Amino acid sequence: MGRPTTKSDLISAAGEKYEKLNALITTLTVEELSTPFDFSGDEKKKEAHWERDKNLRDVLIHLYEWHKLLLNWVHANQMEDRQPFIPKPYNWKTYGKLNMEFWKKHQATSLEEAKELLHNSHKEVMDLAQSFSNEELFSKGIYDWVGGSTLGSYFVSVTASHYEWAVKKLKAHQKNCKNG
Repeated sequence: MGRPTTKSDLISAAGEKYEKLNALITTLTVEELSTPFDFSGDEKKKEAHWERDKNLRDVLIHLYEWHKLLLNWVHANQMEDRQPFIPKPYNWKTYGKLNMEFWKKHQATSLEEAKELLHNSHKEVMDLAQSFSNEELFSKGIYDWVGGSTLGSYFVSVTASHYEWAVKKLKAHQKNCKNG
């Protein structure tokens, strides 16, 4: 399936990718859970997130915090409190620093708490997506606060696309553990 462009595809893809992520998490061994992520030996893994996240908790918290960005952004704008998706002082050029703030904020968060936070925020995001019509989600120009994109594209990014990112990262970690 390509990137969702309808409400039904969004709901389906987000649910399937979330289940895929959770299924993969259940297969992680004690060794894989206790070994810090280290992708420094892979020349292809240059993006900041490969260095930032050190364990499963960090990945889950990243997903949770991006859910919260979406939820806060939509709710604020629905209440006529115009807010950008990326909160000030950050923007799309500096969101890597925001990601580091999320990482720092949750270093004392337990893995179990991270799982619970993600579970609850996933449900909130899915419930919010359900509250919109297909047209509201995937037609441009419906909400001026969305800009030149569609509201649905933000939902896709923080759910299905982000879950795929997490699966890819966890599989790379598993591979490192096996090859280590």
